[in-house]
Amino acid sequence: MSSIKFGTDGWRAIIAEEYTVENVVRVSQATAEWLIKNYKEPLAVIGYDCRFGGKMFAETVAKVFAKSGIKTLLSTGIASTPMVSLGVVKNKASVGIVITASHNPPDYNGFKLKGEYGGPLLANKVKEIEDRIKVKSTIDTTKLNLDEFIKVGVVKYIDLETLYCKHVEKNFDVRLINNSNVRIAYDSMYGAGQNVMKRLFPGATLLHCVHNPGFGGVAPEPIDRNLTELKEYIKTTKTIDVGLATDGDADRIGLYNGKGEFVDSHLIILILINYLVEYKKMGGKVCVAFSVTEKIKKMCAHYKLPLQVVKVGFKYVCDVMINEDVLLGGEESGGIAIKGHIPERDGIWIGLTIIEYMARTGKSLDELVKQALKITGKFAYRRIDLHLTEEIKQKVLDNCNQNKYKAFGKYKVQRIETIDGFKFFFSDDEWLMLRASGTEPVLRTYSEAPTAAIADDILAAAGRIITKSN
Repeated sequence: MSSIKFGTDGWRAIIAEEYTVENVVRVSQATAEWLIKNYKEPLAVIGYDCRFGGKMFAETVAKVFAKSGIKTLLSTGIASTPMVSLGVVKNKASVGIVITASHNPPDYNGFKLKGEYGGPLLANKVKEIEDRIKVKSTIDTTKLNLDEFIKVGVVKYIDLETLYCKHVEKNFDVRLINNSNVRIAYDSMYGAGQNVMKRLFPGATLLHCVHNPGFGGVAPEPIDRNLTELKEYIKTTKTIDVGLATDGDADRIGLYNGKGEFVDSHLIILILINYLVEYKKMGGKVCVAFSVTEKIKKMCAHYKLPLQVVKVGFKYVCDVMINEDVLLGGEESGGIAIKGHIPERDGIWIGLTIIEYMARTGKSLDELVKQALKITGKFAYRRIDLHLTEEIKQKVLDNCNQNKYKAFGKYKVQRIETIDGFKFFFSDDEWLMLRASGTEPVLRTYSEAPTAAIADDILAAAGRIITKSN
């Protein structure tokens, strides 16, 4: 059997190749052993998204846990990652399991671990589980009857969707949003957020809110190039004020203004801080990943908020959120969490926060963006993933470690930061970041500058230098 390794956010693999019932049992057994070792009376919450075999794999986990004597709450239907995390907190559970591959292509499925605080299980705990994964499973789930476990009360069903909807209704002015002039279009990308928006906002225009494990042939990642139908709908109908999209397990957000223009996660983070501090009179630390816009420093300085920058990966943000008073935690890929909820990325929650902001102030999304940029100044952010040979990738990293890059074309390096990868500053407002993938021959390149033309030029200059690194 293959070795099973957890990445930045869970174990993911191609269904029927490495993602099999046998391998899910192996991971489940290791998790069960870890739970028994660390909790006197462990309780688990299990959910699954819209991917192929999700229910079957979730029931497999439940059988393994029940066989091990672990009480389990199993979702009655599809559930987003935030729904499972909320279910963990509300039921004082020891762990949450989400059967999901998040934004990966449809032929993948996965296994996410959530801590008792309702966010990603921390890296050292995940490693403890990973180290317990046996070469071969010792439980035959075909001989286990789920109904028998339900009959004796070891496994119970839980309606995570209703739990989440009630939590939204308690924390948002849903009536205000529904009665406002804010016209919403929501694209679930065939993902696990689809039913919540149907229930709470019957007036919203819904796209791809049906069951389709193939996700229409598009990976359910809410980035501009994957959301052409939502974008074109907004542009052609001219009746929508805000377009919200979430990924396969609904923990990431994509956002559009009323003109069908993509509003990236950096702008979303700045808008949120403005709303939470200026209008809701909230405070606390801001914690963001290393790849987030440098403009966050100006926003935090304006409101006198402490700022902490961590490695890329929401688990690092979560670690700070569960130990300190954090107003907002966010990353470049669209995963954002705010105070008053759980220390978990939640695309719907973040989208509703912005929509509530619009409904309360009567301002358009464009006006909210302008309001934030008045504080920080305008900027453009770009990212390109370079597919290189492993040899060239390692050569570039060696050059970075040996401080060989003094300039990228006409852009001269003034200083370098190395929290996660390498960030080369040409000025306070112009920078390039290089960060290597740990699993494939890919080098991620990011840039920020006052204009899109300069940001694109920086990446082009970097690309020319990097491809010659052999």
